[in-house]
Amino acid sequence: MRIGFGYDVHQLAENYRFMLGGIEIIHEKGAVGHSDADVLIHAICDAMLGAANLRDIGYHFPDNSLIYKGIDSKILLKKTTQILNEHNYKIVNIDSTICLQRPKIKDYIPTMIKTLCAVMEIPETDLSIKATTTEKLGFVGQEQGISAYAVILIQKTT
Repeated sequence: MRIGFGYDVHQLAENYRFMLGGIEIIHEKGAVGHSDADVLIHAICDAMLGAANLRDIGYHFPDNSLIYKGIDSKILLKKTTQILNEHNYKIVNIDSTICLQRPKIKDYIPTMIKTLCAVMEIPETDLSIKATTTEKLGFVGQEQGISAYAVILIQKTT
């Protein structure tokens, strides 16, 4: 068994789509990034790669490559899952936290879980997504950005 940790952060700005946990959330601000800037998926990918000691998301999907410009992060998650599988690892469970002042996302979490688990081909009971604010402190609290954390447990299959 191996444990991995992932963290990601993106600036929030007007006139950007807000993709989070593989779904679009309607909000006056969206996340800025080279891809679709899905901070939760990026944190999960980094946790997966870190657990298997396979570098990080930027190594596998560089943000200076036009191939990944505007890409749906679910594609990156699928590819990262395939990388784990190729190295004979399976996901045991993932625990994640999204830090966001607004909008409140608790009602979106079940859809995020369903969406991400379908991509990773894991049971919905193996992914936890939580959300918190920072009580109006820091860049998250001032609604300038969003961050996410993920911890994963993986197991060698052979």
